[in-house]
Amino acid sequence: MADATRGILTPDQLRAGVEAGEIDTVLLTFTDLYGRQLGKRVDAGFFLEQSGHPGTHACNYLLTVDMNMDPAPGYRFANWEKGYGDFHLAADLTTLRTAAWLEKTALVICDVVDPETHQLVAQAPRSVLKRQLARAAELGFQPMIGSELEYYIFRDSYRDAAARGYSGLEPAGWYIEDYHVLQGTREETLHAAVRRCLRQSGIPVESSKGEWGRGQHELNLRFADALAMADRHVLFKQCLKETADRLGMSVTFMAKFDAAQAGSSCHVHCSLWRDGANAFAGQTALGKVQASDVFRWFLAGWIAHVPEFMVFYAPTVNSYKRFRAGSWAPTRLAWSYDNRTAGFRIVGHGPSLRIECRIPGADCNPYLCFAAALASGLDGIARRLEPPPAFSGDAYQAHDLPAVPSTLREAVARFESSAFVREALGDEVVEHYAHFFRLEQEAFDAAVTDWERKRYFEQI
Repeated sequence: MADATRGILTPDQLRAGVEAGEIDTVLLTFTDLYGRQLGKRVDAGFFLEQSGHPGTHACNYLLTVDMNMDPAPGYRFANWEKGYGDFHLAADLTTLRTAAWLEKTALVICDVVDPETHQLVAQAPRSVLKRQLARAAELGFQPMIGSELEYYIFRDSYRDAAARGYSGLEPAGWYIEDYHVLQGTREETLHAAVRRCLRQSGIPVESSKGEWGRGQHELNLRFADALAMADRHVLFKQCLKETADRLGMSVTFMAKFDAAQAGSSCHVHCSLWRDGANAFAGQTALGKVQASDVFRWFLAGWIAHVPEFMVFYAPTVNSYKRFRAGSWAPTRLAWSYDNRTAGFRIVGHGPSLRIECRIPGADCNPYLCFAAALASGLDGIARRLEPPPAFSGDAYQAHDLPAVPSTLREAVARFESSAFVREALGDEVVEHYAHFFRLEQEAFDAAVTDWERKRYFEQI
């Protein structure tokens, strides 16, 4: 696939670009718990001078900070008592690429490594996913994933939006634009630039389209192996935000930006491959689906463990406001063929057969989201779990079906108390993330919101 390699650099190609004056900066990044890109800009010549294992160092508090970059108390991994030392950012040279949306810049994604043991830091999101990929490889599977991200676009710059308290912003479109070409054309200044830059940066694009909200859009990347997809996912978000910023616009990946508008999802398409073929394909009839035992067991495990892993699909207090009947976001744990009311929609057939999970929001961290999906599905395979019967009809009205967790508080409790999650991730990782999500809930609980002021200021 030509688009998958265009813009990908070898060290020798990077050197040639530096010598030609085309590249002078290498951006070294990693993903924090929120899914944000953090890192350093390094002189390209200095990067090339490093021998052995290129990379850089960073303060280990970056896996314990809150949204405002303040060190949060209560973590064992890093704290004031331990002095907040460094971890190593080890450049994964397979991800070295041109960052076409930035001037004369290459980018490489890093693994977070303990400087003493030289092992992956288990709590880092990319490490969490790598652990599940190793389990899949032991079983002979290569997970293939595609993530579809939705977001809202505004004519206001980020700086202006912040100054206005993110209130009264002007959406890029003024009526629902799902598949609407005219409204989509009005946003092509942004999307054409983003699609072009992604293609030039080794991130193949499928399409972009309007979504079911005013100024809401979706851009789909081509599916890839799970680690590459997670890497592309976070780089796409970075490219979109930085391109919007350059154009004096802004975008948000909040799961529910406006109570009156559709939420923004991250639909995750997943299949397992073995020996170059889709292992989900088969002859067993499951309603309208012809599939293999592997498909059936994986689907069963994924569905069964959603409540325990919900924090990896819906990581903020805001995430849970997206799950409303008739909103295109699922409220029930059911699977069905080509049915957008179910939490799990089965699409394709034969080599293209895959599971689309519609539960994750656009605010998810893809490394954690994909890890949860794989841990759950692989457990289904290991235990040969059977899925519930295929559902048909309107899942929103099927009140006998189990519901997705409705609050972050509930989801954290399920995550922390799950023996399966502890087995899949390890105690230290569960402890780290349970604390992270509890702090998010506590921050909201302590806040006084606009809703409270509007409701109580005069009437109480």
